[in-house]
Amino acid sequence: MARFALVCPPFPSHIRVFEALAGRLEARGHESVFVLNAGAERFVRPGRRVLSVGAVEGLDPAGLLRRAARPTGPLGILRTVSDTAALTEALCRDAPGLLREVRPDVLVGDEMEPAAGLVAASLGLPFVSVAAALPVETVPGMPPPYLGWPYDPSRKGLKRNRGGARIAKILLTEQRRTIEAWAERFGLRSRSTLTDCLSPTLRLSQTVAGFDFPRPPSPIFHAVGPIREAPAASAAPLPFTPDPGRPLVFASLGTLQGHRLGLFRAMAEGCRSVGASLVVSHCGGLSDEEAASLDADHVFADLPQAAVLARASVCITHGGMNTVMDALAAGVPMLCLPIAFDQPGVAARIVHHGVGLRSSRVLLSPRRIASSLDALLASSAFRNRAAAIGREIAASGGADLAADLIEGVLPAEAASWRATELA
Repeated sequence: MARFALVCPPFPSHIRVFEALAGRLEARGHESVFVLNAGAERFVRPGRRVLSVGAVEGLDPAGLLRRAARPTGPLGILRTVSDTAALTEALCRDAPGLLREVRPDVLVGDEMEPAAGLVAASLGLPFVSVAAALPVETVPGMPPPYLGWPYDPSRKGLKRNRGGARIAKILLTEQRRTIEAWAERFGLRSRSTLTDCLSPTLRLSQTVAGFDFPRPPSPIFHAVGPIREAPAASAAPLPFTPDPGRPLVFASLGTLQGHRLGLFRAMAEGCRSVGASLVVSHCGGLSDEEAASLDADHVFADLPQAAVLARASVCITHGGMNTVMDALAAGVPMLCLPIAFDQPGVAARIVHHGVGLRSSRVLLSPRRIASSLDALLASSAFRNRAAAIGREIAASGGADLAADLIEGVLPAEAASWRATELA
């Protein structure tokens, strides 16, 4: 039996991925404990062991989510960077003491939280990086994941990507300073970026190779597919009856963006104009009054997503990794409306692989939505390409393969603190 410590940002979608990993490891007889920022325990399902670091003054996860859900250009990016740097600061300050008490054998950390790699290195712990979103490490021709640029390994493309990286470096100044300060305090070699804080031995991603941009083989990088707690129940009953005479469009903007009433209204009008039936899952982002004001066929706070997608003709999404992978698993083409974080990069991959279209949320109109839906519904090529990636996802291994690989980094003997504990 081994003990695993799990560290990830206080975003529900990321926590769900780490809960799936914890569940698989526990089913094999191991122990797991989450080490999270104060307040994030409210997002973890009951029954899991959670240790919280000290709070950040003036910042709680609920406030972070509210601000992250409403990015407003460069100032919004700087605000989010400042928030997440403060969370990293708190983890680097308090997590080492908590981990010395927990005495884990391995630390499993989210790529988006640099404290995981910094703390693991400072304690000499075996470390695994997990990309719940797009992997942060790029290769030549691949733009940073938060940019919606296409893959382009030409001289022009490489120059463009270098320019994007320089701008990102400026925007991420506060994060860089936090990483550099704690690396120095921990006595580590120079580190300044998220990539510098990734595991040197094992990196997991819940994408599949067929959905990413071309990436050369690596002995430490494994695209394991969607990491879920249980197989999606595609045959689950629905709380509504689909109209067999009209194509079904499923719309979800995830847990952070479900408040965008104007976008949902544009979707509803666009669907009506092409004769499609729209079902909306707003993830609790709308009030009952707002939800009732949508002229959509069906509106719910929550739905069995896999079951709806199994019956859908098109998915309208913001480009969140979980929804996109679920749509591809069902072989459903997408209209992507990227908003923030890695969503522009996800949208670029949707277009690159011909599994859907993208549109700007800023310029969005019912007419644009209708035009995109017409194109997606008229051509079988989108669905055929999505189905091909769906078959790759079905064979990818997911959480079980991730658990196999994580177990593979366990030291031959228990860590010294565990050996003492078990004596």
